[in-house]
This record gives sequence, C-alpha cells and structure tokens, in this order.
Amino acid sequence: MATYGWIGLGNMGAPMTANLVAAGHTVRGYDLSPEAAAAGEAAGVTIVDGVAEAVRGADVVITMLPKGEHVRAVFDGDDGIWAHADTATLLIDSSTVDVETSQFCHDESARRGFRFVDAPVSGGISGAAAATLAFMVGGESEAVDVAFGFIEPMAGKTIAAGGPTTGTSAKICNNMMLFIDLMAAAEGSQLADRLGLDPKVFWEIASVSSGRSWAQQTWYPMPGIIDSSAANRDYDATFRADLALKDISLALDAGELTGVTLEAAQLAQSRFRRLVDEGLADKDCSLIAKYVSPDGTAPGYEGTGTVTPMRDAD
Repeated sequence: MATYGWIGLGNMGAPMTANLVAAGHTVRGYDLSPEAAAAGEAAGVTIVDGVAEAVRGADVVITMLPKGEHVRAVFDGDDGIWAHADTATLLIDSSTVDVETSQFCHDESARRGFRFVDAPVSGGISGAAAATLAFMVGGESEAVDVAFGFIEPMAGKTIAAGGPTTGTSAKICNNMMLFIDLMAAAEGSQLADRLGLDPKVFWEIASVSSGRSWAQQTWYPMPGIIDSSAANRDYDATFRADLALKDISLALDAGELTGVTLEAAQLAQSRFRRLVDEGLADKDCSLIAKYVSPDGTAPGYEGTGTVTPMRDAD
C-alpha cells in the first residue's frame, strides 16, 4: 500500500481520495477550506495542517486545484511541494490548467530532480465518486508508467497522451468540445419543447440518434429527465459557470497560440461570461440554457439556491 500526499479536497478531490482510502492506501490531505477538509476527513483522509506535512515521506503527491495560479503557488516557494517533498516522490497534477503552467511544472520539477506528470481527468463528480474517471497523462515515459499504478484505484480508463503537457492539452481540447455540446443540448432541448415534443420522449430520441453526447446524457438542462442534471436542483453547481469560463478561455488561448479558429468556443465563452457578469458564477454552467429561452428563463430555474465556495474542478 502507498502513502499519498493530496492537495485539494473539493468537489473532485474528496471522492477521489475516498476511493484511494477504500483501496487500502494512506492519504494525507490538505485544503484551505475547512468544509473541504471535513469532507476529506469523512472519507478517511488524514487531514494535515499544511503542504509540507502532506508531502513529507509520501510515495506520490497529487494536486487537484482550480487554476494554474493555485498550482504554481502550491508547488513553488518556501512552503511548497518542491521545498518539502523527497525527490523520490512522484508528482502528479490533475488540475485543469493552462499549458504554460503545466510546462513550468515539468521544467522546474526536472531541474530540481523530481519526476512530474500532468494527469487531468474527465468524468465529473459522478465519475470521481464511482472511480470511473478518465485520466489523460503526459510526461516522460518512465514517470507515466509509474503514475498509472497510483492512478488505478480512481480510474475507469487511463491513457498515455504523450510527452510533457499532452495530458493538459488533451483536457483543454476535450472540455472545449464538452461546452460546445452543452450549447447544443441547451438549444435542442428548448426548441423541441417549443415545438410541442414531450421533453422525456425527445431526450430518448436524441439518446439513440446523432444528437447524443456526454452533455446531453449527463447535464441535460431539463428537470425530471436525468438524475445528474443540475436543472433538478435549481442549477446548484456540479460544474460552476466561472470554472467553465476558465476552461473555455484556456482553449481560446491555445487557439490563438496555434492559429486555430474556434468560433463555436468563442460563443460558448460569451455564454459563460454572461452568467458570471450576472452574478451567477457559482451556479451550474448548464444555466446557459436561459439564454436560449425567449423569456430569459431556464427550465427548473427558480433563481434561488445555495451559493457554494469555489474549490477544485474536472
């Protein structure tokens, strides 16, 4: 059994570490949020007071944090991972970050004598809880091979994406496609409703037809159709609008860097930005459905709900 140091015990980190504990591993976890730390503790994680205590003597350290700036802060500095981990410890970042941050972590880890892989995930909170996440792993081949063993208790599928930063690049492209699919689900569901189709019947038709997608299957913005839809819960977040804005912006930054035209992604970005500008950053990203409706409402949205703090993300 292995000892994991874990930084970031939010919506994704808590269920992921619960699966490690269930598999018999020791997890020492740290999070700035008392609520997140409590969730990790309830799952069997040993909660510690800082990064240094979490990483010292660990076989592997995994970070699951909201943004690149948080990853850089946790790795660097006098209180960071590089300052306190042993160079024999494998370092894994499963956050969704920009390529530049991922490259920085690879370069600095190598310079300091560490092995590092970027290993973001897809599958959301439900996949984290069920240990069915897809991990896309980038790095030097030896480090990637070792990472597979540490990832296995949390994963349904683990794919070696290639060299350094390729896991991060794959995640950016995948999330861009997800958010474009989400726009299609929002527009298709409401058009079908306005045309007089029974919402459940149309969802069943799309599920066996060419309109099927992960967003349509999991985040469908109509209440009473699928249990995992935020529309059943006044759009309380499973994936926050501000984090969706962050992720789609990463894709657009990459498009600008590579010269690729991403017009559909630009439209998705504008939808998420409107949610944030309206003070709905903490609501689920599928609330973009309200921009489809002629009266500016979304099925299932009452304009109430619980504001949740931003922690980690898919």
